[in-house]
Amino acid sequence: MLPLPVWAGVQSALHPGSEDAGRIVEISWVLFIGAALIFLLVLAMLFLALAGPPALRRLLGRRSVIIGAGIAFPVIVLSALLVYALNAASSMVRAGTQPVLRIEVIGEMWWWRLRYLDHDGRTMFETANDIRIPSGLPVEFVLKSDNVIHSFWVPNLAGKLDMVPGHVNRLRVQANEPGVFRGQCAEYCGAQHAKMMFDVQAMAPDAFQTWLASQRQPAREPADARLRSGKQTFMQACAQCHAIRGTQAAGTLGPDLTHVGSRLSLAAGVLPNNAGTLAGWIGASQRIKPGNHMPSFDQLSGEDLRAVAHYMESLQ
Repeated sequence: MLPLPVWAGVQSALHPGSEDAGRIVEISWVLFIGAALIFLLVLAMLFLALAGPPALRRLLGRRSVIIGAGIAFPVIVLSALLVYALNAASSMVRAGTQPVLRIEVIGEMWWWRLRYLDHDGRTMFETANDIRIPSGLPVEFVLKSDNVIHSFWVPNLAGKLDMVPGHVNRLRVQANEPGVFRGQCAEYCGAQHAKMMFDVQAMAPDAFQTWLASQRQPAREPADARLRSGKQTFMQACAQCHAIRGTQAAGTLGPDLTHVGSRLSLAAGVLPNNAGTLAGWIGASQRIKPGNHMPSFDQLSGEDLRAVAHYMESLQ
């Protein structure tokens, strides 16, 4: 478990990492402070009505005071807060800003399929659960679902937006500066809803272009006998569901694993990404995340598990 301040930095709506998230925080504080002041005012009037001087209690019982405090005051204050919130929210719409990048995000059970699109809307490459974007530039997420309703939410960068089957939603995000943020499915979608997370890494534009170019490349051939053995095991056990570009593995049911070794986490944010956790996930996925669509390959020997885990770790 990470301490609370660490989590607050990577997954908290109160620590904005974008202009839009900053406006959401501003709206939240204004509404919270306004509600707190009204609550204190009501408590004070209740106290005076119950224990105040008789003259003041008679004053509070007048019809004019009741109409003013009970009808006029709430209508005026709530209307003012509504106008403020709508004006602040409308400033987050960038109708004339063209995104420099589009990423198609598809909610699966229970992970995130990501397709980076070119200017013509064609898929450049596919990845999973690990989103990289350039900082300081607008990015558009094209949100879809083919199963149930999910909700895409990166608290530090933007508000929630639902992913509804048969409907496409679009979300604009522009990170202020480089950093790593945690996203979460915010709509209950089944048994492993709480373990449907993802990482968003905002990178300097030059570093992002380098990463983008590397992701478009196919996987490298294994350099030694151990990695070749791991690749062979992968082709026998995993290629039916997973793809690795540059190999015969072309499955589409599970995540594309062409560069899985470069991702920050495994199993939609459940595990850190290293050889040990890769082996553990392959051998015991149903114990780690019960009900997910990947079976546990507990029939593999320890040597085979280590070999395929090291092969996947090498896919940078």
